[in-house]
Amino acid sequence: MTDRSNPAAEVVQLCSELIRIDTSNYGPDGSSGERPASEYYAEKLAEVGIESQLFEAAPNRTNLVAHWQPDGCDASLPPLLIHGHLDVVPAQASDWQVDPFAGEVKDGCVWGRGAVDMKDFDAIVLSVVRDRVRSGRAPRRPIRLIMTADEEAGSEVGAHWLVEHHPDLIADCTEAIGEVGGFSLTVRDDLRLYLVQVAEKGLAWLNLIADGTAGHGSMRNPDNAVTALAGAVARIGAYDWPHRIHPAQQAFLDAVEDALGIEINADSVEESLARLGTVARMVGATMSNTANPTMLRAGYKVNVIPGQAVAGLDGRFIPGYEEEFFDTITELLGDKVRYEIANRHIAVETEFSGALVEAMQACLQAEDAQAKAVPFLMSGGTDAKGWSTLGVRCFGFAPLQLPPDLDFVAMFHGVDERVPTASLEFGARVLDRFLDQA
Repeated sequence: MTDRSNPAAEVVQLCSELIRIDTSNYGPDGSSGERPASEYYAEKLAEVGIESQLFEAAPNRTNLVAHWQPDGCDASLPPLLIHGHLDVVPAQASDWQVDPFAGEVKDGCVWGRGAVDMKDFDAIVLSVVRDRVRSGRAPRRPIRLIMTADEEAGSEVGAHWLVEHHPDLIADCTEAIGEVGGFSLTVRDDLRLYLVQVAEKGLAWLNLIADGTAGHGSMRNPDNAVTALAGAVARIGAYDWPHRIHPAQQAFLDAVEDALGIEINADSVEESLARLGTVARMVGATMSNTANPTMLRAGYKVNVIPGQAVAGLDGRFIPGYEEEFFDTITELLGDKVRYEIANRHIAVETEFSGALVEAMQACLQAEDAQAKAVPFLMSGGTDAKGWSTLGVRCFGFAPLQLPPDLDFVAMFHGVDERVPTASLEFGARVLDRFLDQA
């Protein structure tokens, strides 16, 4: 075994090159494809002797799986699943300062769609693995690398398809790391909290449907589908969901209270955490179930009352409160509106404990003496929803030390998405240490 090499040597270049491969995911009704990025990733692994398998649920919707079990790792241990996704949400170039698919390095950052969601971590993993192979440094245990398609549209031809059709690829893994977590939040000059995701809200995308009597727009109509739907949408939009504080959420709030010397009021958490920047919005969204009307469809002519009106609803529920979510939605809809489930996935949770968590803390502190790892509950969803159905403990741990003034939360799906090059290099060093201990 050689001395520690430089796992961060090519991470910036790899991130830029991945961004240049446009893998925009327009959803099931649009054109998209991850195959070029999967082939790029497979080629980079092949350069250091790691073979990959490519799996497709649909043409060009490509998932990559690689087994890395070199001499020197403890083959008696279950593989650690390290996962990322290769698709990104679309970007409108006219809104950006730079071409969103140029992977430009500017002002100390790599710019482009996917820079933080999540081609940054994809590049970190690739950089570390390639360096360790070249320098002859085996990980402590076998590694299962999975880079998926379709995470940005619900993972139906990605992680969930792999779990359903190829569960043997994941079933021997007991723990996993991926997005979203491991990023820093500076709360004092001498303290950075690194948020490790141990739970994420469940997902319920619903179609709210009102059926009525079609007719002429000039006539009275007590059975107007638009009126019924509008009332239901207004009730849901105005509903004040009760607080449901998950243990991971409480642990995060306790850590912030201790760090800032304040008491956080659950009724005004975003105001209480205002000094932490836009992360306060993310915390506020995980204090309760949420339901946001997002789409409306009705009618085809202004003087025709339609027989049906439909709304789209994005619902998210705290682990353990799925039944409460659907019961509340049913009550708010009333008698004239029903719902159909367009997409539904479980909430995910695990405990912030064990050897893997201890390794995270140790590796963060080795690179940042002011680091403290804390758990958190995320409002969005990840591929962990798929892996966890097979019993895998999933953590969001894609380490990044961030400048205090970077609006990191706004980078996700935002205009001018970018990641500091120093953060990428930090993440590579932390992950490299982590593979020695995980």
